[in-house]
Amino acid sequence: MPRPRTPKGRARETVARLKEAYPGTAKELCALDHHNAFELLTATILSAQTTDVRVNMVTPALFARYPTPEDLAAANPSEVEDIIRSTGFYQNKTKSIMGMAQGVSERFDGAVPSAIDDLVTLPGVGRKTANVVRSVWFDEPGLPVDTHVTRLSHRLGLTEETDPVKIEFALNAMVPAAERGGLSLRLILHGRRVCDARSPKCDVCVLEDFCPSSRLPRKRSA
Repeated sequence: MPRPRTPKGRARETVARLKEAYPGTAKELCALDHHNAFELLTATILSAQTTDVRVNMVTPALFARYPTPEDLAAANPSEVEDIIRSTGFYQNKTKSIMGMAQGVSERFDGAVPSAIDDLVTLPGVGRKTANVVRSVWFDEPGLPVDTHVTRLSHRLGLTEETDPVKIEFALNAMVPAAERGGLSLRLILHGRRVCDARSPKCDVCVLEDFCPSSRLPRKRSA
């Protein structure tokens, strides 16, 4: 099979190959434990600058104590801080998740909205977080861009943009709407397991044969 030579061609082949390498729906691929949109939104806010594993260690106690937006909005901030302390930046995160809970409770009747224009009006919620909730819980088009997505998009020659929002829009133009959330999650998994920031494992990468950044020698065509 000839190697795709355009960003759009590489994007389509990336979608297909990573889908085979990391099967499952966006909800199945998501590493954050949750049972509803409120829990996922809260967990995603908490995941900033820490690991999903760490977030999953604190959210059971948090959600047991504050199972609804109304409960969290009315919480004692110091008690919330104690629960989420190990995720780092716990004071700012407490303000964000409590402000988000208050916004959901007061402006959206206690139900997390699915529209990105509504989600980004909530404290602590940017496009990345909003797209996580849209794609994972609501099964709506959404392509979260984190450091892994940024790195792999550059290495694969999909875009030269550096701003996360511009990267999102560039990838959206090349990827079918239904594939966007899954692609983001698979790029994250691939970035963690194979395409490491410092030592990419090109020899075991399913994208190596068409990746412009491959460190393996290319065979010259006759």
